[in-house]
Amino acid sequence: MTEPLSDLSHAIQLAVAPVFLLTALATLINALNGRLARVVDRRRVVRKRLQEGAAEEQAASMERELDLLGRRGNFIYKAIFCQVLSALLVCLVVAGAFVGTMIQANVTEAIATLFILAMLAMIGGLGLFLREVYMAVSHPTHWEP
Repeated sequence: MTEPLSDLSHAIQLAVAPVFLLTALATLINALNGRLARVVDRRRVVRKRLQEGAAEEQAASMERELDLLGRRGNFIYKAIFCQVLSALLVCLVVAGAFVGTMIQANVTEAIATLFILAMLAMIGGLGLFLREVYMAVSHPTHWEP
């Protein structure tokens, strides 16, 4: 009876670090979601002003901004997808550790593979996030004070 309890205790200890990683991923997803909401809101404002009629020069600038906002939104969406995928893979890592302990199977390679995939998804999401931030700061709005 002591050995299975010891194994379960060890599985819980191993699961603590990935759970902290899940917290970090949730925070990052929340930040990305906020950025996406800002892009969507800005697109609505620009579209409304275009519909109300704007000078030709101003309209061209607004169209360029709409294009940029669309590209930024796409990058943010892909970054959110990568971070959610990473979180799901981390959840599978935690579940795999417990399942391996309960059925007393060697799932080390599967768990390691899942963790590596989670890190690759997280890296991809962070890269997309960095690209979107670069786009935001390198293309300021010119048509509005």
